[in-house]
Amino acid sequence: AARLHEFLTTSTPQDNPFSPADVGWTLATGRSRFDHRAVVIGNDLDELLEQLQTLTTTTDSIDSTVVVGTAGRAGKTVFVFPGQGSQWLGMGQQLLDSCPVFAEAMTACDQALAPFVDWSLLDTIRGEGADLSRVDVVQPALFAVMVSLARVWESIGVTPNAVIGHSQGEIAAAYIADALSLQDAAKIVALRSRLLAEIAGHGGMVVVSLPEDTVCTRVQSWTGALDIAAVNGPGSVVVAGEEPALSEFVADCEAEEISIRRIAVDYGSHSPQVESLSEALIEALAPIRPRSSRITFYSSVTAGPMDTTGLDAQYWYRNLRSTVRFEQTIRALHADGHTVFVETSPHPALLAGIQDTLDTLGADRAAVVGTLRRDHGGWDQILRSAAAAFVTGADVDWAATLAPYTPRWVDLPTYAFQRSRYWINPTHTGSDATELGLGITRHPLLGAVVGRPGSGGVVFTGRLSAGIDPWLGDHAVFGQVLFP
Repeated sequence: AARLHEFLTTSTPQDNPFSPADVGWTLATGRSRFDHRAVVIGNDLDELLEQLQTLTTTTDSIDSTVVVGTAGRAGKTVFVFPGQGSQWLGMGQQLLDSCPVFAEAMTACDQALAPFVDWSLLDTIRGEGADLSRVDVVQPALFAVMVSLARVWESIGVTPNAVIGHSQGEIAAAYIADALSLQDAAKIVALRSRLLAEIAGHGGMVVVSLPEDTVCTRVQSWTGALDIAAVNGPGSVVVAGEEPALSEFVADCEAEEISIRRIAVDYGSHSPQVESLSEALIEALAPIRPRSSRITFYSSVTAGPMDTTGLDAQYWYRNLRSTVRFEQTIRALHADGHTVFVETSPHPALLAGIQDTLDTLGADRAAVVGTLRRDHGGWDQILRSAAAAFVTGADVDWAATLAPYTPRWVDLPTYAFQRSRYWINPTHTGSDATELGLGITRHPLLGAVVGRPGSGGVVFTGRLSAGIDPWLGDHAVFGQVLFP
């Protein structure tokens, strides 16, 4: 970092590819082959230089503008798509105006959703359309934001080897994997959420910080009214069902000081409450045509990779009713060599569960990163997330983050030894051969002799080196030293 700072502050304008501009800049040190990586983020050259100066004195990340990390072993990348819960008012609004890739993907989603909804996606994202608190609005909007964020990651060189979705997130995962067309994915998320609106107001969901087997035992008292909706991690389980039973369950947990919190929904996905929707959902989605995906799709219903031609109407009912086996699927992904997990959402909802699961596996060098954060939805946050992914192992196309500018790699000066050698120079010692049990020959090249009792012969030993006997170099023909 110090050498880079010196170069940028002393080089000529022709040597220096960075100049002040009213855009977000990044400066990454270390190519992908290096384990120790750093990224500094600033709005102009002065800010970059200030952050570089900070980097020379620390090995830790600071305020998201100096991001430092050590990459894990090379592994495969996973895009993670959460279900409902990561939304916030204003999500995606800044990127619509600052990121052409995001805006293009959102426009395509708006057009795909139009036949199934009576509101405008783009107007809603800008805060001028439908009420985002409605389930039939928030789920399609989340789908659009998540797949558009995935396109942004792909545009900067981070592409998935596999995808995984949580509940409705599986629709986004299936589309990004190319298992569904955009039109079919839009139909599924729009019609599914419209049916959920019919049962809204009579149920709910809570997250309880207990292991799955413990929660299974506790909910048996409300069999038929409550169910395990999702297992997000070793100590994070979602319970869903009818409101009266759910309130009793929450009261019991709070009485024992067990950590529990409500999710901001008024229906019980993945519980008996949705069984009344099965016939209507299967009929509505019968026309969809799933296909084999180009990216591996890991199902959180079956807890493993699956042939995506099976993502038919029956599957999407199972997706709504069955327990989300998220923890088990993360374990399967890690076992198959996936080490970089990118949650493509407007706010991290699953990172803690992923990290806890990986910790139990001893995967201390895996990378787990988010994308946007609540109230931090601009291009600067994309850069911070890309930096976090890069320093922990992902390959990022930094040139793409600076488009339309065309930056180049800076070749730094080599680290001169400054006439100091780091190895010990061998020196000739004046030890007498007799100290080694040998005889002295007094010959200029043969330094020692030892007799062979069996034959009466002798063995002479000597060291030939121009460093010890410089005159050996005098015996040369056309510059080639000859043995005299």
